[in-house]
Amino acid sequence: MKPALQFGLKTSMILPGIAVLPRNLRIGTLVSFRVSAMGSKRSLSNSSVPVSSSIAEDKKDKKLKGSISTNQDLEKGAVKENGVKSSLGEIQRFKDDPAKIETMTVQELRSTLRSVGVPAKGCKRDLVYALKCFVDTKIDGENSLAVEEHVSCVSAESMSIQSKVKNLSEEEHVENVNTDLEVPSLPRHKGRIKKSVAEGNAVKVDAKMVTTKQKLSIKSDGVSGGKFSQAKRTSEIVTEVVNGDEVNLPIVKTEPWTILAHKKPQKGWIPYNPRTMRPPPLTRDTKYVKLMSWNVNGLRALLKLEGFSALQLAQREDFDVLCLQETKLQEKDVEEIKYLIDGYDNTFWTCSVSKLGYSGTAIISRVKPLSVRYGLGISDHDSEGRLVTAEFDSFYLLNGYVPNSGDGLKRLSYRVTEWDLSLSNYMKELEKSKPVILTGDLNCAHEEIDIFNPAGNKRSAGFTDEERKSFGTNFLSRGFVDTFRRQHPGVVGYTYWGYRHGLRKTNKGWRLDYFLVSESIADKAYDSYILPDVGGSDHCPIGLILKL
Repeated sequence: MKPALQFGLKTSMILPGIAVLPRNLRIGTLVSFRVSAMGSKRSLSNSSVPVSSSIAEDKKDKKLKGSISTNQDLEKGAVKENGVKSSLGEIQRFKDDPAKIETMTVQELRSTLRSVGVPAKGCKRDLVYALKCFVDTKIDGENSLAVEEHVSCVSAESMSIQSKVKNLSEEEHVENVNTDLEVPSLPRHKGRIKKSVAEGNAVKVDAKMVTTKQKLSIKSDGVSGGKFSQAKRTSEIVTEVVNGDEVNLPIVKTEPWTILAHKKPQKGWIPYNPRTMRPPPLTRDTKYVKLMSWNVNGLRALLKLEGFSALQLAQREDFDVLCLQETKLQEKDVEEIKYLIDGYDNTFWTCSVSKLGYSGTAIISRVKPLSVRYGLGISDHDSEGRLVTAEFDSFYLLNGYVPNSGDGLKRLSYRVTEWDLSLSNYMKELEKSKPVILTGDLNCAHEEIDIFNPAGNKRSAGFTDEERKSFGTNFLSRGFVDTFRRQHPGVVGYTYWGYRHGLRKTNKGWRLDYFLVSESIADKAYDSYILPDVGGSDHCPIGLILKL
């Protein structure tokens, strides 16, 4: 087999929840947009927004001096706020001695971040991370706001940009205003307004009226039809209630998967960050195959997302084979969608016949396999379209969607005593002729490191003792290697986040998707990785680069 080794990205594409960039750029570089706002004391006063005492004293006579630091300020020399002087020289010293950032107080961190134009919100860990990201990107010559996250991380389904926001004139009253900036419905809570808000970053919002002295603008390379690319900044609008009044606070988020999220972390555990933990691309003369797997949770729904194209994912990742699970297609739908990606003419689909529009798996490849099989060859297991096997020169590739034990664990016994054992035996039989690779949604978080809340999910499908024991007994103990865990033994990385409660934006997830390989080829796994920045499903894609 001679898989293509091209790394180039011919065109810049857009995929929901991701920044589409050439392959030689670091994963995690973000597409964002910037909302810049300037306010006045009067607009805050009219909105019944409390301000700090120093501002309140002269609120009748003086204008609020809210300033937003810019890169131009830095280039001129220095910006001073709260007695902290920040300059390019100081940023360079942070670069030379990153440990200095860790020793700063919360107030020093906030003041320094504000002085360079980066929002200073969150606990000390968040502030340290934000300053480190700024230092890295500023010194490297990149846009200092690239540390901020794409707005679609909030929710691919709940937030979109319809068009550029029109400038609002000073103290303008707009009836039934619709700025075309759609924000999700968020829980409202009482909270103390922060100084940065009092200094001009708050906008009073009423059901039928907007009163503001702030100038809102979106600066990006293009905003069209709900899509945006190569923008400058990301904002999430969070509504807080202060003394009975609603205040919209623009919050800039970082990449949530880079923050350790676990209820019972162990010493030495660190979060998975694909920007820093993936090895460099292989050279063109190295023979390898790049495999990718993704539970799409309904392929038709994914394709309906505005701006999505499977071709764009292929151009970004340049994979050789893509495995899909939970396509939820019926056999009558396959012909229409069969050739999903240009250049990938070898497609193999299996659908559930016992329950229509349920389960379903597919293999899409630009390399023609030697043979293809569907199911396990056991009628009791093969009516739900859960397995496709493709034979290539060097290995068998199995794309599986393991049955979920379900609500009330109704299928737990079937799962651990029948399905897992049958799949394991099938894999061992194939292994007699060549190595085996099993990928897909295996519906099991094997260890406590693989789930955000292990204690609270002891009897949840996917983390019961029975499922975890079966996973170890039928797969790991029989010579199949979890490639991600071998490469990253103490790394917390998730591949699934429930839609409820916005778990993805806080990285409260599970690792349910795997590449398991025969021990004989485990050392050839060059990179086993997760793409947490890809939205559109409650799972994200995973990948495996295997040297041949």
